[in-house]
Amino acid sequence: MDKNVLKENLQSSIAYVSFIKTDGTLREMKCTLIPSYLPEPKQIDENVRHVPRKESDDSLAVWDIEKSAWRSFRLDSINNINYIGVENAASA
Repeated sequence: MDKNVLKENLQSSIAYVSFIKTDGTLREMKCTLIPSYLPEPKQIDENVRHVPRKESDDSLAVWDIEKSAWRSFRLDSINNINYIGVENAASA
């Protein structure tokens, strides 16, 4: 699974992603990275030291449309991806 291709596809579409969670259960999620769906970035308090998280090469954070929250999944746990309204999404 190519993370960059998946990320690029999700920045312009919504997808149903089926994957195995770390506890072994199957999870299906309707998610996206389309900017208009994402929440406004939080204001950072300049008086508090902010250390950004390092992005993992093995997982991808996405916006779960149905739960209105950030969620992530491991790329090697993906069973299936169905893009909504996209005929020729690049193969991830």
